[in-house]
Amino acid sequence: MTPRTRRVLEFVFDNLVWFMLILVLAVFSMLIPNYFQIGIFTNIIEASSVLGVMSIGLALVIITGHMDLSVESVAALAAMAVGILFCSAGIGLGIRLSPEWLMIPVSLLLACAIGALIGLANGVLVVKLKMSAFIITLASFIWVRGIVLAVSGGRSAQDLAPAIRWFAIERFLGIPLTAWIAIACFLIFSIMMAKTPFGRHLVMIGGNETATFRAGIRVTRNLLVAFVMAGAIAGLSGWLLAVRTSGATANLGVGLLFNAFAAVVIGGISLKGGVGSLPGVYAGVLLLSSINTAINLMGLPANFTQVIHGFLVLAAVLLDTFKQRLRQRLA
Repeated sequence: MTPRTRRVLEFVFDNLVWFMLILVLAVFSMLIPNYFQIGIFTNIIEASSVLGVMSIGLALVIITGHMDLSVESVAALAAMAVGILFCSAGIGLGIRLSPEWLMIPVSLLLACAIGALIGLANGVLVVKLKMSAFIITLASFIWVRGIVLAVSGGRSAQDLAPAIRWFAIERFLGIPLTAWIAIACFLIFSIMMAKTPFGRHLVMIGGNETATFRAGIRVTRNLLVAFVMAGAIAGLSGWLLAVRTSGATANLGVGLLFNAFAAVVIGGISLKGGVGSLPGVYAGVLLLSSINTAINLMGLPANFTQVIHGFLVLAAVLLDTFKQRLRQRLA
């Protein structure tokens, strides 16, 4: 195999999810009347905002070779905290700050701080005490959701303060600000992963943790930061959830973990760590959102969504295994 052929193959495999996205959009445009229009694509981007942000945090941990199953519950708790404080109906306390715009940074910092604290707890137990990330974050998934149920009592907070809900109403270039937040997050974290020592170190840790440690890189600190960042980003996705739904319910965000996991895997992040990029994850998020939109337009039962997502994840895992074997042969 010539070097040029090898480079072409590697490019195709590294960007396969983008080709899949284009193919899916082309097929749906032919099968579904009026699918190929700006309004539909805007809805796809808007619907992917919460899932996209959550997938970023999950990807940061998976690329290190670890796992964080708590992000869904962390988002729900952050959304519930924002809902209780700044909603005026249901269990909302209706707190108002003056000037009103102060509620935006305060609610945002509150949501991210809640997520960061839980991420710190996960990180300390996993990194410092060398406990299984799967078990620790699964436990966090359960107890954090339990807190949401206990705090809310199964009731909901409604009618979020207009100053915060403004983000879900206003648009720029026809796209809601919530979607722009997700796009900005992908740009910022993509640059961080590709251009900063911290981002490169996370990839190196996922590739070979022992070798990275022997190279003098602070593995423990970087892993701890990755868990804290994953928690804070999950808190941000919870804030977006509260903004988009104008409140919070006890079961808010149920199922997002599996969709985020699907987006990360389909986007090319290897479950063994050390391989993948955030632009690919965004393509995975858009792919899932495109399929969901098509299923809704075709009037198919919602259960079809889970079936298709399941097969996509299975296909992505098989493809990841195939790519790793091919890379070993090309090396």
